[in-house]
Amino acid sequence: MDALVFAGRGSSVCAMRRALTVVASLALAGGVLAVPGTAAAQGRAVIPLSHPLWATPQAKVADSAPAAKLSFRVYLTMRDQAGADATARAVSDPSSPSFRRYLTPDQVRDRFAASDATLGAVRNWLSGSGFSIGDVPANRAYVEATGTTGQVEQAFGVDLARYRVDGQVLRAADRELSVPAALSDDVLGVIGVDQATALMKPDITDGSPSDVPPSDGFRNAPPCSAYYGEKTDTTDPAYRGQQRPYAPCGYTPAQLRSAYGLDKVRADGSGTTVAIVDAFASPTLYADAAEYARRNDPAHPLRQAQFAEKVFPANVDQEPPEACDAAGWYGEQTLDVEAVHAMAPGAKILYVGGSDCQDASLDEALNWIVAGHQADVISNSYGDAGEDIPAAEVRVWTQIAQQAAMEGIGVYFSSGDNGDEAARLGNPSADFPASDSWVTAVGGTSLAVGKDGRTLFETGWETGKSTLAGGVYGPAAYTSGSGGGTSVLFDEPFYQRGVVPDALAAQNQRGKARGRVVPDISAVGDPNTGFLVGQTQTFPDGVYYDQYRIGGTSLSSPVLAGIMAVSDSLTGFHHGFVNPVIYRAGAPAVRDVQHVDGAVMRVDYANSVDATGGLITSARELDWPGLTIHTTPGYDNVTGLGVPNGLAFLLLP
Repeated sequence: MDALVFAGRGSSVCAMRRALTVVASLALAGGVLAVPGTAAAQGRAVIPLSHPLWATPQAKVADSAPAAKLSFRVYLTMRDQAGADATARAVSDPSSPSFRRYLTPDQVRDRFAASDATLGAVRNWLSGSGFSIGDVPANRAYVEATGTTGQVEQAFGVDLARYRVDGQVLRAADRELSVPAALSDDVLGVIGVDQATALMKPDITDGSPSDVPPSDGFRNAPPCSAYYGEKTDTTDPAYRGQQRPYAPCGYTPAQLRSAYGLDKVRADGSGTTVAIVDAFASPTLYADAAEYARRNDPAHPLRQAQFAEKVFPANVDQEPPEACDAAGWYGEQTLDVEAVHAMAPGAKILYVGGSDCQDASLDEALNWIVAGHQADVISNSYGDAGEDIPAAEVRVWTQIAQQAAMEGIGVYFSSGDNGDEAARLGNPSADFPASDSWVTAVGGTSLAVGKDGRTLFETGWETGKSTLAGGVYGPAAYTSGSGGGTSVLFDEPFYQRGVVPDALAAQNQRGKARGRVVPDISAVGDPNTGFLVGQTQTFPDGVYYDQYRIGGTSLSSPVLAGIMAVSDSLTGFHHGFVNPVIYRAGAPAVRDVQHVDGAVMRVDYANSVDATGGLITSARELDWPGLTIHTTPGYDNVTGLGVPNGLAFLLLP
């Protein structure tokens, strides 16, 4: 739900908040729990925290139809979780003798995946319960099954119903799921029975694309600047005592490569494959990206041989949640592909699309990449609002990310576009999966690129908007910004110890001593200093390709993924899970980001496409201070360690 902010669009649409707080000790434990009570008395074992707290009798709308079909997955615990933990750390930690001695997918499967006996026991239970069994992935991560609602109720000892929550009607069980006690050590979690995470999507703002592909048209209004500071607004009143520059029209690939020092090396990402995971697939994805490169980066065309797609078929669910905004994801995909190619024009790009926006589909896509080592770097520009998600999801995503680390695959997640999330959730929160200790959380910055392509300054991205009306600027109000904060799910990982300030690690801990803090590192994200993208859109006069400025940590993640692909290409090895390396390296590889007082002027079309509906002029303050997270010297919870510092970062050991 996080990380796509369109330049010039209004306040963000609030994504669904799941009212289920997951306690770390339960959320991260493998297997299920045999507890006193009815389930245990019947030889059953309860799956902890598998019942969403919003599924109350008062919220119930209707029973689920007993004959309705659905698909779900039973994820399996690793054979040797302690060994997997140790191996993932050893191959990622520069101080370990096993550093970068990555495992192949076959080695991971043979050492850690569920055994034949475990796999057989779970399959036999499911088939004996009347379910049809799907293919098992190469890493034996889960068993997929399809059956009726009635069969699910019988197998897991629950009643399924439809509940109203946050304006949606979603399916859930009336109590915790349970499985036969004999399988209690084998089941990591069950995904797909409830729809608690059914609204995972990019964080589209008002004026966003509709459900009818292709997306509704959007254009940036003039005047805007070809580079930061090219044009200054001298016609409107000074903002806070200064005449401010017009926002850039959207940085080009050459400008971003120059800003991050990639123009100083011959490496271009060749020999590395970057995978992009999103939901659905735009029918014009490759054509748009190829046209974009032709227009804006002609020396680096996106060749058909560099690009591949895999889109998973739709899961069976005859009680689906409300339709996801497929066209809204199209803009996300276009940004991701074009940003990766802009930074690493020699890298191969693999787009992997989930069949829909539910977690069950997105984790299927991510697991497929990891199970077959289909890529060396994975960029993910989505996430949940905060960390109130089912415990099974936490365990599943962590297991996939940990296997990626063992194989030397870097997994990057946008840190979110809603700052500390307090305005949406009522309390500060980090976003998941970016908060997972085995992924690299990428925050966003406001970037000023000068006439010569060099960085004039870079500061944390937190935007305050003040609209000009009647010759007077209104009060500044927060619009969007880099996600960050302290996790309540994950303890402080080994690589953050001694680097992250005590005051940040101890925030929001609910009884724990120190937690994981995000982000880890940052790159350009502010849509007011954003990236020029091109996409086929629906305009009043037809459907065609056009270009506009965009931002969000949806930009930051693929930009960082592209930089890592160039680093892999330059050094001749894959960096894998890079967090332990960058926290150890620090300066000069990573440049600290500090607060800069600044603002840009924005002119926007009221109707998003032309001047017929009028113009809106506003000042956009950079690194607006009105949140609980702040850009400070050293590590901070807006930009993390900082930003890649040119050649010193590209030559990371």
